Amino acid sequence: MVDLVGLSKLMSLILRHEPEKFGVVLDAEGYTPLQELLEAIRKERPAATEADLRAVVETVEPQKQRYSIVEADIRANYGHSIDGKIRHAPAVPPALLFHGTAEKAVAAILTSGLRPMARQYVHLTEDRSLALKVGGRHGKPRLIRIDAMRAHREEIVFYKANRSFWLADVVPAEFLLKP
Repeated sequence: MVDLVGLSKLMSLILRHEPEKFGVVLDAEGYTPLQELLEAIRKERPAATEADLRAVVETVEPQKQRYSIVEADIRANYGHSIDGKIRHAPAVPPALLFHGTAEKAVAAILTSGLRPMARQYVHLTEDRSLALKVGGRHGKPRLIRIDAMRAHREEIVFYKANRSFWLADVVPAEFLLKP
């Protein structure tokens, strides 16, 4: 049986943090050929197959949609620590989005807005429970509601990363709905 969680961690290391260490080249949008990733992974896990990589994408925490496969290419959707911002196409957001955070951060967020901090983008979702799960990683979870449609009309750019997450460069405090 293939350890899909372990394989996902290796894929994350390669696609999000150290592609050059594994001889993988990412394009401006973070994609690399699936076969190139598989060759790099086989140096660590010789028995890995393309089907294993696809199984990781489809079954390891599928609600988070960590990876995208488009035709013969794959990328990590977010969480990159590599230089250069992974580009996404702008999209019209739904009326309301959520951001999960720890209770200790709420006051600062309501004052200064949502910023990407150490990430490339602010991560948002339409799924309240997913937002709370994300927010619970660093303490008691709290939900920040975003008037995304009003922000969009005021020229805040949103990107659809995958079926679970939306991204923004920043979300000013004026678009955050009071709890």
